[in-house]
Amino acid sequence: MAERVIVGMSGGVDSSVAAYLLQSQGYEVIGVTMQVWDAACSLDMEREGGCCGQGAVDDARRVCAVLGIPYYVLGFRDIFTAKVIQPFIEEYLKGRTPNPCIVCNRDVKWAAMMQAAAEIGAEHVATGHYARIERLPNGRYTIKNSVTAKKDQTYALYRLGQKALSMTLMPVGDYHKDEIRKIAEAAGIPVAKKPDSQEICFVTDDDYAGYLDRNAGDRVPGPGRFVTKDGKDLGPNRGITHYTIGQRKHLGLALGHPVFVTGIDAATGNVTVGEEEDVFGTTLVCRDLNFMAVEDLAPGEKKRLLGKIRYGSAAFPCTVEKTGEDELTAVFDKPVRAITSGQSAVFYEGDHVFAGGTIERKL
Repeated sequence: MAERVIVGMSGGVDSSVAAYLLQSQGYEVIGVTMQVWDAACSLDMEREGGCCGQGAVDDARRVCAVLGIPYYVLGFRDIFTAKVIQPFIEEYLKGRTPNPCIVCNRDVKWAAMMQAAAEIGAEHVATGHYARIERLPNGRYTIKNSVTAKKDQTYALYRLGQKALSMTLMPVGDYHKDEIRKIAEAAGIPVAKKPDSQEICFVTDDDYAGYLDRNAGDRVPGPGRFVTKDGKDLGPNRGITHYTIGQRKHLGLALGHPVFVTGIDAATGNVTVGEEEDVFGTTLVCRDLNFMAVEDLAPGEKKRLLGKIRYGSAAFPCTVEKTGEDELTAVFDKPVRAITSGQSAVFYEGDHVFAGGTIERKL
């Protein structure tokens, strides 16, 4: 009897080809979509390229019909709001810059697929992410880089646990994007030429401050002050939710030369600006850790790794040390740009994820 696999279907070409490849390999494939929006707002989201709206559901259903596989829609609006949207809002109100897709992967998408797998007796779950699963000699499962650095999505998956990794298949990680589109066209998959979706599905216009204004109401901080690192007042700012570390554009400061956001203080409403060199740093502290390649590090234990501090950036050599029960301190060999509280630091050993955590602060 063929092994059964639940494939998370976003309505895009990557997850569609993942389902096709697994079907071709002899798996019994079942497609599911985690719908996290009601019909009214999902239509607007789909026009902007969202991955979980009604349009995505319709596309995924058409793909499954072409492949001749069962398809189900799982409603997860309340969980998505509690696990992803509310923490996103709270982090911004604290002057931090969160990455909700990382939280969504573990706490919504994989949680939903694994629950469905348990209910119907599926041995595996699968997605269309550009990443690969590897089991190390020590028996631990980890995420390994895809064959294409341009599309690699390992950074966004570092929070997955061992149970999830042991069940997961990621067939797309062995291909380049142009190869995936060619496979889709050859297989007659109707979304072969569909554009990629945006990164954060629920902020459809990329206006995070506007989203917070609409959804956090009177909790959104009002205008504060721009200041220099030595305390000089440079005038009013629009409120801390309008800024992130490293930002240069749309500051509205006429100082005769470019300046960059180097600090955000939620308590005072102050936004610190400085020169470009002030944006760089060598040391960060991260918490809310997840280890993949090993179970943990011993207190004070150091490890030479490669560290990535945002999605799409390069990974740079660093020394990581366990400095608390749930705390890693990373010291980079050379200064890295815009270490940002709330973002994730993901550490690689060679081509696979060793561990990661949420950036607490720059030292």
